[in-house]
Amino acid sequence: MQTQEKVIERQLEERKPVMDTKAQPEIVIKDLAKNFGDVKAVNGLNLEIYKGEMFGFLGPNGAGKTTTISMLCGLLAPSSGSAQIAGFDIRQEPQKVKERIGVCPQEAAVFKFLTGLENLELFGNLQSMDKQVLNERVMTLVQDADFVEAAKRKTKGYSGGMMRQLNLMIALISDPEIVFLDEPTVGMDARARRRTWQQIAGLKDQGKTVILTTHYIEEAQALSDRVGIIDYGELIALGTPNELMTQHDAADLEAVFLEITGRRIMEGL
Repeated sequence: MQTQEKVIERQLEERKPVMDTKAQPEIVIKDLAKNFGDVKAVNGLNLEIYKGEMFGFLGPNGAGKTTTISMLCGLLAPSSGSAQIAGFDIRQEPQKVKERIGVCPQEAAVFKFLTGLENLELFGNLQSMDKQVLNERVMTLVQDADFVEAAKRKTKGYSGGMMRQLNLMIALISDPEIVFLDEPTVGMDARARRRTWQQIAGLKDQGKTVILTTHYIEEAQALSDRVGIIDYGELIALGTPNELMTQHDAADLEAVFLEITGRRIMEGL
């Protein structure tokens, strides 16, 4: 019998539209690098992500996924290189970039003395949202996430998975056109994880550009139009899940990932 996650994975694959290869690049990254002392966390990244694309960064812990996202969102200054988001330079026009993006960070970014609802309202007010629009948006998000009762409680009592769900809703509160999701399902139980997969897939249905970082290989395969495998700060493979599986004669993306990263370990890279 198939697990519920496998059923959801197949349903997501079936609903996944073909990526528009004529779409304009929404994110353009050129020679982007970040060094921490002698450590090259991101090492000369070059990549284009298209408007309306669901792009998955896949890699082990410490591969450079979060550092890349942090630079694109304006949380870290690059050591070198450049990037544009929706036509705006991340160094020269950071406010323009921030107005167009929503970010679900890897670490919980909530006020624990407030309820879930109060956190959502606070972050919406910080973005100067119209009160009626904000109220409607909050209700839509908590209902879609089956989070109505939990949202009434103070977040200091939330589990790690509940914190991730709230962080995702905060990222979506202003209905941004570009969404960065950094390990969005870490700590979630199986039920919440399946629901979150469907919620993320729905963002693409709305025409949003989504950048997802994960070390859950099945998550990247189920959700992503294209996958970039990153290791030691370098992009080492790029393509649709099916393209990568065909190139490596593999049954699934996990086999591709293990082959590529394992070979680098054996070669001492």
